[in-house]
Parts: sequence; C-alpha cells; structure tokens
Amino acid sequence: RRELPFVSINCGALPDELLESELFGHMKGSFTGAIRDQDGLMKVAERGSFFLDEVGETSPATQVKLLRALSTGRVTRLGSEDSVAVDVRIVSATNRPLQTMVEAGSFRADLYYRLAVVRLRLPPLRERPEDIPLLVEHFLEKYARDAGKRITRVDKQAMEALAQHGWPGNVRELEN
Repeated sequence: RRELPFVSINCGALPDELLESELFGHMKGSFTGAIRDQDGLMKVAERGSFFLDEVGETSPATQVKLLRALSTGRVTRLGSEDSVAVDVRIVSATNRPLQTMVEAGSFRADLYYRLAVVRLRLPPLRERPEDIPLLVEHFLEKYARDAGKRITRVDKQAMEALAQHGWPGNVRELEN
C-alpha cells in the first residue's frame, strides 16, 4: 500500500457531524452547505492507508460508526442509505490511555481491539533525550529551508539546554 494514498484526519479537531462527513462522505443536501455528493476520506484513501490522529477524542456515536466501517469494510455517506466498500489500512494514534478509557467505559472495547492489532508505544521526549539532537537538526533544516536561510548548526550550550529541558509538550513543544 506504500505507493497508494496516505490520508489523515485529526479526530479531535472537528465536531462530530463534520468528522462523520469527513470520514464517510455525504450526499448533496444532507446538511446545510452540502452542495454536492462527496466521498469521505476513508474512500479517498482506497487501497492505501488512513491515519486517525487523536482517535481517543472521538465521541461514543462516532466510535460506533467507525467500528461498523472497520468491521464491515463499508461506509455509508451522510444522507444515504446505501453503503460503499472501502479497502484501507488503518493507522491510529492518541495521546490518551485508550485501555484505561475502555476500563472506564469512555472508549468502546470492541473498537479498541480493532485498532490495537499492532501497538507501538512512543515514549515521551523526556524519556528519550538522545532523540533531541536529531529532532533539532530536522526542525532546523525544515524551517531554515522554509525561510530561505542557511543555518547549519545549533550552539553547543543551546543544545545542552534543550537536552536538560523536561519537554512536557513533547515533540510539538520542541518544534515550536
């Protein structure tokens, strides 16, 4: 699937109705502003990969619909009674403890087990300070290129200060 589409969505950034429309698509007239039929992102990613970022933020209603799509391999657009087949590899991420949420009843166990086939735990940056120089170099190159600047290194004292910081905001804090 690596040569096929990679599509992503931040589940925590959208209200339920918009998230559902983005995931599964909608039919013209199904809500105010739906001026044409539109495929959802799961269909757009057909045969490729679909990344559900912040999946722990989804509401119980959206979890049910997502579980149905994953279980059946079919999605139903908003405003339609017909479903369409989708073939996507699902990758998900969250900063929330899904297993704890399952135990508390705020995340569906059946959806959790559908998503947790292969689990990778990426420790917070404070637990892997050896990654800080690599990340700093990456961000330095990226933002220097974007700004049209030629910056090739970070001062040794600055790098030491970065390595000593606790990074409660993780990699996003470092990038900012």
